[in-house]
Amino acid sequence: MDVLAVLNLGDIAQAFSKMGMFPVFDLAYYIVSILYLKYEPGSVEVSRRSPVASWLCAMLYCFGSYILADIMLGSSPVDYFQHNSHILLASAVWYLLFYCPLNLFYKCVSFLPIKLVLVALKEVVRTRKIAAGVHHAHHAYHHGFFIMVIVGYVKGSGVALMSNFEQLLRGVWRPETNEILNMSFPTKASLYGAILFTMQEAHWLPVSKSTLILIFTLFMATSKVVMTARHSHGSPFALIESWICHLLFGSPLAGGEEDHHHPPPAGAPSSPLKTKEDLSEGARKRKVKKAE
Repeated sequence: MDVLAVLNLGDIAQAFSKMGMFPVFDLAYYIVSILYLKYEPGSVEVSRRSPVASWLCAMLYCFGSYILADIMLGSSPVDYFQHNSHILLASAVWYLLFYCPLNLFYKCVSFLPIKLVLVALKEVVRTRKIAAGVHHAHHAYHHGFFIMVIVGYVKGSGVALMSNFEQLLRGVWRPETNEILNMSFPTKASLYGAILFTMQEAHWLPVSKSTLILIFTLFMATSKVVMTARHSHGSPFALIESWICHLLFGSPLAGGEEDHHHPPPAGAPSSPLKTKEDLSEGARKRKVKKAE
């Protein structure tokens, strides 16, 4: 406690939890989200062929978690679209990433040092969304701890959970890429974070919400920055999950460690579960053969 008092961790956490997310942090969130959309197979072609479909996909990437959480809590799925400033900011990012002359904006934000900063800022928003989702569910269902976990989980990873629906808007249907079947690190971390914030909301964790937000944000930002810098497909949870799966279910954890926003390293062994990159590469090769 003396160390915490010297560091003024409580005051730092309190000030950090009260920081406004708009526009700097939200802007970083929109940039990284739509940047990942541009990485998806066929997204550039869709932006040329159907700008409306491309814009809707971008809005799902930016606000899909809010839409899904509103549906689960009985609110209108278009409720978040009343925030005109957020919609306009996300739309401006979408336009610049897909239609900026010479692709200058894309080249700038995808430059690794800048991208690492944006990724870290995005994780600040993700943590706030998880905490807010648990808090809102707590007000609606005071003793519904499972509902709090689910809503917090959806708020943190709703975009990934709605990926199959977003694929339909792009004219793609790959059910094997379902995020539940092949969970990425952010999706798993959102689930674990939702559990922690639910425990804190129920007063089962001897820590304040502001301190938990600060600690979890530091963990998420550090993990994602390191993974992005190293183009890693692993997860900090892999060892613990493998041990728990072996203990409870009799088999080690298989798959689910890929981050579909980064290509697999050269020479890496193939996985029995095909990733989005594997499927898109196979489709590209088939097109080349047909052309020949």
